[in-house]
Amino acid sequence: MQIEMLAPVLISRTGRHLQRYDKGCRLVVGCIPYRVHGPEIKDIEVLLITSQKSPRLMFPKGGWELDENIELAASRETLEEAGVRGLLGEKLGEWTFKSKSQEKFHMGSMFPLLVTEVLDVWPEKDNRKRTWMTVIQAREACTQSWMKEALEAFVCQLTHLPTADGGHLPTLCRTEDLKLCISSNY
Repeated sequence: MQIEMLAPVLISRTGRHLQRYDKGCRLVVGCIPYRVHGPEIKDIEVLLITSQKSPRLMFPKGGWELDENIELAASRETLEEAGVRGLLGEKLGEWTFKSKSQEKFHMGSMFPLLVTEVLDVWPEKDNRKRTWMTVIQAREACTQSWMKEALEAFVCQLTHLPTADGGHLPTLCRTEDLKLCISSNY
């Protein structure tokens, strides 16, 4: 799903007055932005960003607000934090995790995002650095365990993900083989 409504976004949303909650958990959404250079797992790169407050690497994510659906929220957060647009895939899953800064529980949903545009200017450009890396490198670099699990779910969906030319990623191997391939490189 291409989210065209995000074209005019030049500043990040702030505040918590529109945040969604479920049973006391703040709902957050994000993406695993990716690009594909070939048919093997080593040919897939994912985009990680630094935290606003530290050099820790993570995938873009943020609050799901009341005036948007989950897909729009995931795409918006990725545009604001990482400065990329693309085609949103099917939800990878949901994870409950404890916020490091606020000691509260959050429920996070993640989506794959095939990157079609990398912006030179984006809302949080001055607050974050972005880095493309292989899936294996990302597994090592990502500091949040729930995001590592989302990355594993992304790998499990690889054979179903679209490529930039409108096709689909060739079958690399069975899902079990992909997990073994990635796990053996940690």
